[in-house]
Amino acid sequence: MSLLSTTTLAGLIQVFAWPWLWLALPLPLLMRWWPTRSGATPALQVPYALQQLRTVAAARPGSGPRLRSLLLWLAWFCLCMAAARPQQLGEAVEPPQQARQMMLAVDLSGSMSEPDMQLGGRVVDRLTAAKAVLADFLERRQGDRIGLLVFGQRAYPLTPLTADHASVREQLRDAVVGLAGRETALGDAIALSVKRLREQPQGQRVLILLTDGVNTAGVLEPLKAAELAKAEGVRVYTIAFGGSNDFSLFGVQIAADEDPIDEQTLTRIAAETGGRFFRAQDTQQLAGIYAELDRLEPVQQAGPALRPRIERYAWPLALALLLGAGAWLLPDRRA
Repeated sequence: MSLLSTTTLAGLIQVFAWPWLWLALPLPLLMRWWPTRSGATPALQVPYALQQLRTVAAARPGSGPRLRSLLLWLAWFCLCMAAARPQQLGEAVEPPQQARQMMLAVDLSGSMSEPDMQLGGRVVDRLTAAKAVLADFLERRQGDRIGLLVFGQRAYPLTPLTADHASVREQLRDAVVGLAGRETALGDAIALSVKRLREQPQGQRVLILLTDGVNTAGVLEPLKAAELAKAEGVRVYTIAFGGSNDFSLFGVQIAADEDPIDEQTLTRIAAETGGRFFRAQDTQQLAGIYAELDRLEPVQQAGPALRPRIERYAWPLALALLLGAGAWLLPDRRA
Protein backbone atom coordinates (compact mmCIF):
# COMPACT_ATOMS: atom_id res chain seq x y z
CA MET A 1 0.00 0.00 0.00
CA SER A 2 1.57 3.31 -1.12
CA LEU A 3 1.42 6.38 1.11
CA LEU A 4 1.43 10.03 0.08
CA SER A 5 4.91 11.51 0.44
CA THR A 6 5.55 14.52 2.66
CA THR A 7 6.38 16.66 -0.36
CA THR A 8 3.12 15.74 -2.10
CA LEU A 9 1.07 16.49 1.01
CA ALA A 10 2.81 19.84 1.46
CA GLY A 11 1.95 20.75 -2.12
CA LEU A 12 -1.69 19.77 -1.74
CA ILE A 13 -2.32 21.03 1.78
CA GLN A 14 -1.46 24.65 2.44
CA VAL A 15 -3.88 25.74 5.18
CA PHE A 16 -6.17 24.16 7.75
CA ALA A 17 -9.64 25.56 8.35
CA TRP A 18 -9.88 24.09 11.88
CA PRO A 19 -6.26 23.72 13.08
CA TRP A 20 -7.33 23.44 16.75
CA LEU A 21 -8.54 19.88 16.06
CA TRP A 22 -4.89 18.80 15.94
CA LEU A 23 -5.11 18.90 19.76
CA ALA A 24 -6.92 15.55 19.54
CA LEU A 25 -3.74 13.85 18.23
CA PRO A 26 -2.41 12.70 21.69
CA LEU A 27 -5.86 11.56 22.84
CA PRO A 28 -5.11 7.79 22.52
CA LEU A 29 -2.03 8.17 24.75
CA LEU A 30 -4.02 10.09 27.33
CA MET A 31 -6.62 7.35 27.37
CA ARG A 32 -3.89 4.71 27.76
CA TRP A 33 -2.34 6.52 30.72
CA TRP A 34 -5.67 7.29 32.34
CA PRO A 35 -5.53 6.01 35.95
CA THR A 36 -7.43 2.76 36.44
CA ARG A 37 -9.60 1.93 39.43
CA SER A 38 -7.49 0.62 42.33
CA GLY A 39 -8.37 -2.35 44.51
CA ALA A 40 -8.37 -6.14 44.38
CA THR A 41 -9.14 -7.59 41.02
CA PRO A 42 -10.85 -10.94 40.67
CA ALA A 43 -8.66 -13.71 39.35
CA LEU A 44 -9.49 -16.92 37.54
CA GLN A 45 -7.70 -20.00 38.81
CA VAL A 46 -6.70 -22.45 36.09
CA PRO A 47 -4.87 -25.30 37.84
CA TYR A 48 -4.64 -27.61 34.83
CA ALA A 49 -2.99 -25.22 32.29
CA LEU A 50 -0.48 -23.29 34.39
CA GLN A 51 2.55 -24.20 32.28
CA GLN A 52 0.84 -23.29 29.02
CA LEU A 53 -0.14 -19.84 30.38
CA ARG A 54 3.40 -19.19 31.52
CA THR A 55 4.66 -20.03 28.05
CA VAL A 56 2.22 -17.64 26.41
CA ALA A 57 3.04 -14.85 28.85
CA ALA A 58 6.76 -15.23 28.30
CA ALA A 59 6.45 -15.18 24.50
CA ARG A 60 7.52 -11.98 22.71
CA PRO A 61 5.10 -10.24 20.40
CA GLY A 62 5.87 -10.74 16.73
CA SER A 63 5.96 -8.21 13.92
CA GLY A 64 2.19 -8.42 13.37
CA PRO A 65 1.09 -6.51 16.51
CA ARG A 66 3.80 -3.88 16.10
CA LEU A 67 2.83 -3.25 12.47
CA ARG A 68 -0.83 -3.10 13.46
CA SER A 69 -0.06 -0.52 16.13
CA LEU A 70 1.88 1.56 13.60
CA LEU A 71 -0.96 1.41 11.08
CA LEU A 72 -3.51 2.41 13.70
CA TRP A 73 -1.39 5.38 14.78
CA LEU A 74 -1.02 6.48 11.17
CA ALA A 75 -4.77 6.09 10.66
CA TRP A 76 -5.43 8.24 13.74
CA PHE A 77 -3.00 10.88 12.45
CA CYS A 78 -4.85 10.99 9.11
CA LEU A 79 -8.21 11.23 10.88
CA CYS A 80 -6.97 14.24 12.86
CA MET A 81 -5.71 15.79 9.65
CA ALA A 82 -9.07 15.25 7.93
CA ALA A 83 -10.92 16.73 10.93
CA ALA A 84 -8.73 19.86 10.74
CA ARG A 85 -10.03 20.39 7.17
CA PRO A 86 -6.91 20.71 5.04
CA GLN A 87 -7.32 23.15 2.16
CA GLN A 88 -5.32 24.01 -0.92
CA LEU A 89 -5.05 27.61 -2.09
CA GLY A 90 -5.93 27.83 -5.79
CA GLU A 91 -4.54 30.22 -8.34
CA ALA A 92 -5.29 33.88 -7.67
CA VAL A 93 -8.51 34.94 -9.38
CA GLU A 94 -9.02 38.63 -10.09
CA PRO A 95 -12.69 39.61 -10.03
CA PRO A 96 -13.85 41.06 -13.34
CA GLN A 97 -14.17 44.80 -13.69
CA GLN A 98 -17.74 45.94 -13.58
CA ALA A 99 -18.50 49.55 -14.37
CA ARG A 100 -21.50 50.42 -16.50
CA GLN A 101 -24.42 48.93 -18.40
CA MET A 102 -24.22 51.07 -21.51
CA MET A 103 -26.26 51.35 -24.69
CA LEU A 104 -24.80 53.01 -27.77
CA ALA A 105 -27.47 54.46 -30.07
CA VAL A 106 -26.07 55.42 -33.49
CA ASP A 107 -27.94 57.38 -36.13
CA LEU A 108 -28.02 55.68 -39.57
CA SER A 109 -30.30 58.17 -41.27
CA GLY A 110 -29.52 59.40 -44.78
CA SER A 111 -27.62 62.48 -43.64
CA MET A 112 -24.93 60.31 -42.01
CA SER A 113 -23.59 59.67 -45.52
CA GLU A 114 -22.54 63.32 -45.82
CA PRO A 115 -18.79 63.36 -46.67
CA ASP A 116 -17.73 66.27 -44.47
CA MET A 117 -15.26 64.56 -42.09
CA GLN A 118 -11.50 64.07 -42.12
CA LEU A 119 -10.00 60.75 -41.03
CA GLY A 120 -6.33 59.93 -41.50
CA GLY A 121 -5.87 62.76 -43.97
CA ARG A 122 -8.75 61.75 -46.22
CA VAL A 123 -12.35 62.87 -46.53
CA VAL A 124 -14.90 60.36 -45.24
CA ASP A 125 -18.60 60.37 -44.47
CA ARG A 126 -19.97 60.97 -40.98
CA LEU A 127 -20.78 57.33 -40.26
CA THR A 128 -17.26 56.15 -41.15
CA ALA A 129 -15.75 58.75 -38.83
CA ALA A 130 -18.16 57.82 -36.04
CA LYS A 131 -17.30 54.12 -36.42
CA ALA A 132 -13.58 54.84 -36.04
CA VAL A 133 -14.07 56.89 -32.88
CA LEU A 134 -16.54 54.42 -31.37
CA ALA A 135 -14.18 51.49 -31.99
CA ASP A 136 -11.48 53.29 -30.00
CA PHE A 137 -14.02 54.09 -27.27
CA LEU A 138 -14.98 50.41 -26.96
CA GLU A 139 -11.32 49.46 -26.48
CA ARG A 140 -11.21 51.59 -23.34
CA ARG A 141 -14.41 50.29 -21.77
CA GLN A 142 -13.18 46.91 -20.56
CA GLY A 143 -15.53 45.81 -17.77
CA ASP A 144 -18.63 47.47 -19.20
CA ARG A 145 -21.49 45.55 -20.71
CA ILE A 146 -22.33 47.41 -23.89
CA GLY A 147 -25.23 47.06 -26.30
CA LEU A 148 -25.58 48.57 -29.77
CA LEU A 149 -28.74 50.09 -31.20
CA VAL A 150 -29.12 51.80 -34.56
CA PHE A 151 -31.94 54.03 -35.65
CA GLY A 152 -33.25 55.79 -38.68
CA GLN A 153 -36.93 55.77 -39.48
CA ARG A 154 -37.16 53.02 -36.85
CA ALA A 155 -34.91 51.82 -34.02
CA TYR A 156 -33.33 48.35 -34.05
CA PRO A 157 -31.07 46.68 -31.48
CA LEU A 158 -28.07 45.00 -33.13
CA THR A 159 -26.46 43.50 -30.01
CA PRO A 160 -27.73 42.93 -26.46
CA LEU A 161 -25.81 44.18 -23.45
CA THR A 162 -22.63 42.13 -23.53
CA ALA A 163 -19.02 42.14 -22.32
CA ASP A 164 -18.00 40.80 -25.75
CA HIS A 165 -16.94 44.11 -27.23
CA ALA A 166 -15.53 42.40 -30.32
CA SER A 167 -19.04 41.41 -31.40
CA VAL A 168 -20.24 44.98 -30.82
CA ARG A 169 -17.43 46.34 -33.01
CA GLU A 170 -18.22 43.78 -35.69
CA GLN A 171 -21.90 44.73 -35.80
CA LEU A 172 -20.99 48.41 -35.84
CA ARG A 173 -18.55 47.86 -38.70
CA ASP A 174 -21.27 46.18 -40.78
CA ALA A 175 -23.86 48.93 -40.18
CA VAL A 176 -24.58 51.09 -43.24
CA VAL A 177 -26.50 54.28 -43.83
CA GLY A 178 -30.18 53.62 -44.49
CA LEU A 179 -30.17 50.24 -42.73
CA ALA A 180 -32.97 51.45 -40.45
CA GLY A 181 -34.51 53.94 -42.88
CA ARG A 182 -33.56 57.39 -44.14
CA GLU A 183 -35.36 59.47 -41.49
CA THR A 184 -34.56 59.99 -37.77
CA ALA A 185 -36.60 58.53 -34.89
CA LEU A 186 -34.86 59.97 -31.82
CA GLY A 187 -37.71 59.29 -29.39
CA ASP A 188 -38.04 55.64 -30.39
CA ALA A 189 -34.28 55.12 -30.10
CA ILE A 190 -34.27 56.48 -26.54
CA ALA A 191 -37.34 54.47 -25.53
CA LEU A 192 -35.96 51.18 -26.88
CA SER A 193 -32.62 51.79 -25.17
CA VAL A 194 -34.39 52.44 -21.86
CA LYS A 195 -36.29 49.18 -22.28
CA ARG A 196 -32.98 47.34 -22.68
CA LEU A 197 -31.49 49.01 -19.59
CA ARG A 198 -34.39 48.95 -17.15
CA GLU A 199 -33.46 45.50 -15.74
CA GLN A 200 -29.88 46.55 -14.99
CA PRO A 201 -28.59 47.77 -11.60
CA GLN A 202 -29.49 51.29 -10.56
CA GLY A 203 -26.76 53.85 -11.08
CA GLN A 204 -25.16 51.92 -13.95
CA ARG A 205 -27.68 52.62 -16.71
CA VAL A 206 -26.15 54.82 -19.38
CA LEU A 207 -27.24 55.72 -22.91
CA ILE A 208 -24.93 57.48 -25.39
CA LEU A 209 -26.91 58.77 -28.36
CA LEU A 210 -25.17 60.05 -31.49
CA THR A 211 -27.18 61.82 -34.17
CA ASP A 212 -26.74 64.43 -36.87
CA GLY A 213 -30.34 65.48 -37.39
CA VAL A 214 -33.73 66.25 -35.90
CA ASN A 215 -36.57 63.97 -34.96
CA THR A 216 -38.59 63.32 -38.13
CA ALA A 217 -40.09 59.88 -37.52
CA GLY A 218 -41.20 57.46 -34.83
CA VAL A 219 -44.21 57.23 -32.54
CA LEU A 220 -42.69 58.80 -29.41
CA GLU A 221 -41.57 62.39 -29.01
CA PRO A 222 -37.94 62.78 -27.82
CA LEU A 223 -38.86 64.75 -24.70
CA LYS A 224 -41.46 62.16 -23.71
CA ALA A 225 -38.81 59.50 -24.14
CA ALA A 226 -36.50 61.58 -21.93
CA GLU A 227 -39.13 61.55 -19.19
CA LEU A 228 -39.26 57.77 -19.48
CA ALA A 229 -35.47 57.58 -19.22
CA LYS A 230 -35.48 59.78 -16.13
CA ALA A 231 -38.15 57.61 -14.47
CA GLU A 232 -36.01 54.50 -15.08
CA GLY A 233 -32.79 56.12 -13.87
CA VAL A 234 -31.06 56.14 -17.28
CA ARG A 235 -28.50 58.90 -17.86
CA VAL A 236 -28.57 60.02 -21.48
CA TYR A 237 -25.54 61.66 -23.08
CA THR A 238 -26.46 63.23 -26.41
CA ILE A 239 -23.91 63.96 -29.14
CA ALA A 240 -24.75 66.19 -32.09
CA PHE A 241 -22.33 65.13 -34.81
CA GLY A 242 -21.85 66.82 -38.15
CA GLY A 243 -19.82 69.40 -39.97
CA SER A 244 -20.79 73.01 -40.40
CA ASN A 245 -23.79 73.64 -42.62
CA ASP A 246 -21.95 76.46 -44.37
CA PHE A 247 -21.41 76.12 -48.08
CA SER A 248 -19.03 77.63 -50.61
CA LEU A 249 -20.13 79.80 -53.56
CA PHE A 250 -17.39 80.76 -56.04
CA GLY A 251 -14.79 80.21 -53.32
CA VAL A 252 -16.63 82.30 -50.73
CA GLN A 253 -18.00 80.62 -47.53
CA ILE A 254 -21.69 81.33 -47.10
CA ALA A 255 -23.28 80.71 -43.65
CA ALA A 256 -26.45 78.67 -43.65
CA ASP A 257 -29.60 80.12 -42.14
CA GLU A 258 -30.20 77.28 -39.69
CA ASP A 259 -28.43 74.35 -38.16
CA PRO A 260 -29.94 71.03 -39.28
CA ILE A 261 -29.32 69.53 -35.80
CA ASP A 262 -31.88 70.14 -33.06
CA GLU A 263 -29.36 71.06 -30.35
CA GLN A 264 -32.04 72.52 -28.09
CA THR A 265 -33.95 69.25 -27.85
CA LEU A 266 -30.77 67.21 -27.39
CA THR A 267 -29.66 69.56 -24.62
CA ARG A 268 -33.00 69.24 -22.82
CA ILE A 269 -32.89 65.43 -23.09
CA ALA A 270 -29.45 65.32 -21.49
CA ALA A 271 -30.35 67.82 -18.76
CA GLU A 272 -33.60 66.00 -17.94
CA THR A 273 -31.84 62.66 -17.37
CA GLY A 274 -28.67 63.85 -15.61
CA GLY A 275 -26.42 63.49 -18.65
CA ARG A 276 -24.68 66.06 -20.84
CA PHE A 277 -24.98 67.42 -24.36
CA PHE A 278 -21.96 67.57 -26.68
CA ARG A 279 -21.41 69.10 -30.10
CA ALA A 280 -18.81 67.70 -32.47
CA GLN A 281 -18.12 69.20 -35.88
CA ASP A 282 -15.17 66.99 -36.77
CA THR A 283 -13.55 63.67 -35.89
CA GLN A 284 -11.11 65.21 -33.42
CA GLN A 285 -13.88 66.85 -31.44
CA LEU A 286 -15.85 63.59 -31.43
CA ALA A 287 -12.82 61.71 -30.06
CA GLY A 288 -12.47 64.33 -27.35
CA ILE A 289 -16.12 63.89 -26.40
CA TYR A 290 -15.73 60.14 -25.91
CA ALA A 291 -12.60 60.79 -23.84
CA GLU A 292 -14.70 63.11 -21.67
CA LEU A 293 -17.34 60.38 -21.36
CA ASP A 294 -14.62 58.09 -20.02
CA ARG A 295 -14.01 60.65 -17.30
CA LEU A 296 -17.71 61.16 -16.53
CA GLU A 297 -18.49 57.44 -16.49
CA PRO A 298 -15.21 55.86 -15.26
CA VAL A 299 -14.54 52.15 -15.43
CA GLN A 300 -14.25 50.88 -11.87
CA GLN A 301 -11.07 48.99 -11.07
CA ALA A 302 -11.32 45.33 -10.16
CA GLY A 303 -11.20 44.42 -6.49
CA PRO A 304 -8.30 42.57 -4.84
CA ALA A 305 -7.37 39.19 -6.26
CA LEU A 306 -8.80 36.21 -4.38
CA ARG A 307 -7.35 32.72 -3.96
CA PRO A 308 -10.10 30.10 -3.78
CA ARG A 309 -9.78 27.44 -1.08
CA ILE A 310 -10.15 23.87 -2.31
CA GLU A 311 -11.16 21.29 0.31
CA ARG A 312 -8.70 18.36 0.56
CA TYR A 313 -10.02 16.52 3.63
CA ALA A 314 -11.10 13.58 1.47
CA TRP A 315 -7.46 12.60 0.85
CA PRO A 316 -6.41 11.98 4.49
CA LEU A 317 -9.84 10.55 5.31
CA ALA A 318 -9.54 7.96 2.53
CA LEU A 319 -5.99 7.16 3.66
CA ALA A 320 -7.18 6.69 7.25
CA LEU A 321 -9.83 4.21 6.09
CA LEU A 322 -7.24 2.26 4.10
CA LEU A 323 -4.83 2.13 7.03
CA GLY A 324 -7.59 1.05 9.40
CA ALA A 325 -8.68 -1.69 7.00
CA GLY A 326 -5.06 -2.87 6.69
CA ALA A 327 -4.67 -3.02 10.47
CA TRP A 328 -7.90 -4.99 10.82
CA LEU A 329 -6.88 -7.51 8.13
CA LEU A 330 -3.38 -8.00 9.51
CA PRO A 331 -3.07 -11.42 11.23
CA ASP A 332 -2.32 -11.31 14.96
CA ARG A 333 0.60 -13.74 15.42
CA ARG A 334 3.22 -14.15 18.13
CA ALA A 335 6.71 -15.43 17.50
